[in-house]
This record gives sequence, C-alpha cells and structure tokens, in this order.
Amino acid sequence: MGLDEESDSQMPFLDPNYVSSSSSQSSKLVLKRTGNEWTGLAHIITAVIGSGVLSLAWSMAQLGWIAGPLTMLVFACVSLTSVFLLCNCYKSPDPETGPDRNGCYLDAVQKILGKRNAWFCGIAVRINFIKLAIVYTITSASSIQAIQKSNCYHDQGHKATCGYDSTRYMVIFGLIQVIVSQIPDFPNMKWLSIVAAVMSFTYSIIGSALGLAKVIENGEIKGSITGLPSSTAAEKVWLVAQALGNIAFAFPFSLVFLEVQDTLKAPPPEKITMKKVSVMASSVTTFFYLCCGGFGYAAFGNSTPGNLLTGFGFYEPYWLVDFANACVILHLVGGYQVFSQPIFAEVERWFTRKFPDSQFVHKNHTLKPLSILPFRLNFMRLFFRTTYVAIMTGVAVLFPYFNQVVGVSGAITFWPVVVYFPVEMYLTQKRIESWKSKAIAFRVFTMVCLVVILYAFVGSIRGVIVARFG
Repeated sequence: MGLDEESDSQMPFLDPNYVSSSSSQSSKLVLKRTGNEWTGLAHIITAVIGSGVLSLAWSMAQLGWIAGPLTMLVFACVSLTSVFLLCNCYKSPDPETGPDRNGCYLDAVQKILGKRNAWFCGIAVRINFIKLAIVYTITSASSIQAIQKSNCYHDQGHKATCGYDSTRYMVIFGLIQVIVSQIPDFPNMKWLSIVAAVMSFTYSIIGSALGLAKVIENGEIKGSITGLPSSTAAEKVWLVAQALGNIAFAFPFSLVFLEVQDTLKAPPPEKITMKKVSVMASSVTTFFYLCCGGFGYAAFGNSTPGNLLTGFGFYEPYWLVDFANACVILHLVGGYQVFSQPIFAEVERWFTRKFPDSQFVHKNHTLKPLSILPFRLNFMRLFFRTTYVAIMTGVAVLFPYFNQVVGVSGAITFWPVVVYFPVEMYLTQKRIESWKSKAIAFRVFTMVCLVVILYAFVGSIRGVIVARFG
C-alpha cells in the first residue's frame, strides 16, 4: 500500500455542467444549464420516492378508504402549491445586476426574507438532513432483518420463531456508512445516486405488485371506511396523528426544488418549465403513493404491517421479498449520503476557515492499495464523519420504531419547509400587503397546515414515547 501526501486546496469540481468564466479581476465557475422538462422530472421523482412509501399502506389503514386517499391528495395539493410559489422565488430582482438566481432553498430565504429567517430555515434544513440519517438507519436494519426472517420462514415454515436483533444490523449499516462517507463530495458520488434512484423505483414497484397480487389471491378488497379499529377513541386519535406524520414524510420535495430549477436551460423561462415539471411530478408520485398505500391496505386490511416489505404480510415468493429489501438497503446507502453530504461539506468548510494552518484539517493522504484505485484520505474528514455516523446510529438504536420515527420526521420539518417559508417569500417578493384578500387567504392556509402538522407531531412523539417506555 502506498501513501502519498498532498495539500487540501479548494479545487473546483470537475463537472461537465460547469464552464470557466474569467474576467480581469477574477475567475469563477458559471453553471452551464442544460436541463429540460424530462431531466427535471427525473430529479424530482428520484428525490421524492423513497423509504416513506413503505409506510403508506399502514397510514391508509389508520385513516380508512375515504380519509386515506383524500389525505394523500390534500398533502399532494399542499406540496404542489408550495412549489408553484417557489417557482417565483428562483430569481430575485437586483437593480444593479438584474435578476439574481437563487440556486438553493436557503439562498432564496436569505435574499428574500433576510438573515433572521435564513437562520431559522437553516435549522429546519439541517434537522431534515439529520432526521433522514436516523430514519434510513432504522429502515435499512429492518430490511436486513426481513431478509433473514424471510429465509428462515421459507426453510422452517411461516409459524417458525425467527427472531433477530435489529441493533446489530444498525451497527453494520453504520459501519458501511463510515466507509462510504469518506467519498469527498457530490461529484465523486454520481454513480451512487444513480444506483439509489434505480433501487427506489424497483422496491416501490415490487411492493405495489405484491399488494395487487395479494388482492387477486384473496379475491376481495379488505379494509373499511373508518380504518383500523382501536381499543379506545383516544388511541385512534393518536394513530391518525402518526399516519398524518407518515404521509407528510413522503411529500417533502420543496427542499430540492430550486436546485432542480437551477439546472434548467432557458428559453423558455425556467419558471414556465418548472411549473409543468411540478404538475407531472406531483401526478406521478401521488399516483404511485395511492397504488402502494391502496394495494397494501386492500391486501391486508386490519392486518396491514407498518412497513410493507418487512412486516411479513408477504412470505412468498421469498426471493422477491429478499430482492426488494436488498434494493431498499442499496437505496438507503446512497440516500444517506445524498442527505448527509451537505452537512459534511458545511462543517468541513468551517474547520478549514477556523484552522487554516492545521495539517490535520488540510492534508490529504492518497492511499494506493495494491497500486490500484487511489483513494484520498483526510484525517479530519475521517474523524468528523465517523463521529457523525456513530451518533446517528446511536439515536436509531435507542428509538428503532419505524412508523413512529417516520411520523416525527415527517411532521418536524414539513410546515416550515413546505408551507411557511414558500408562502412568506411569495408574499414578500410580490409585495402583497397583509390586509389584501390574497395575503389573508395564504395566512389562513398557513395556520391550518400548522395545526394539522402540530397534531401529527405531538401524536408521533407520543407514539415514540409509548413504544420506548411502554
């Protein structure tokens, strides 16, 4: 193994989407935007369809055949309203230089609403990234556990006692993330994102197909209008709250919306293209969610599992269940990195500025195992990212409750990211006075969404506490 040392200079990303633009005073990178409706649609669907789809059948079971689909449609409409508002926030007027592009959500909040709102938004965005790391650790462990159980049931029968501790699988997933986290930055992990996107489509389609096959096998559509019965009315109220949190978790694409819009070419204006993309993406994902949730509930009724692929409503064909769960694991390995890399980059930039002369922070070591596949190792990156993964894994081990944690995760950032900031940016940028009917309507919309999300958040927190402490 060879070991070479090099300084950690801030080299520009070697990405074909960037071209160099130099002037007499400076040289910088200018984004070459080549995206269109179809690339935008692919980006959004890839970002949206994920592990949240696995809990939708359980959510449908809590709400029933009327409230379940209706709730999904309402959340889809809220998300679509949000992104229509964000379309107008992509460019901020500048009297000196003309319209200024807001290439990410946080930039738009800071330029339109100011630093104080950007500070609160930054907290919400970071919480969003952290919560996904915890949820992905729990979900991946459940899928590894499900593969073990599936093989056990196949060999010993469906009534066999096949128990496996999920903690060890969370630790295994954490160790995998420690290794994968050493990928320096986004341009070096495109292949991982592509694999993750393919896997998310694959296991979602398999889950829907298995549900449909089960309905055909049963010869009936199970479930009821009122949903799963509970021991008390109060318990039903709390389960509905968790279901709302789980559905909210599945509709958070506002956070990546401006990044996607920033990839689009013009003409036509990016705003026009993005509105078309938003309608298509919302239609596709909502249809997909209704299929996954609907087929799962129709197949199992009151016995609908919390996670469609790990709750063992499906035993056979066991190899297909195994394959679907393997796809979940591969998707979450990549998804974990997609949502953790922004935190890694932010913290490491802070260390770089804070300790400009530190060899521990700046020096890279090139590892050449067997003189092939050279790999850059930075000790500060190794220490920080390993610590971060260890903390996320530890939290997941303490609270390994899929539906409850997904409910908390969905509720905790949905309102500020999807509702509050898009509405406030739109009203500010359009200079709509508070007493105008449009402003009043939007504020009522904001408050109604807040009440619903607070209900979902409190119910999901209660669910976590009950599951953890009894």
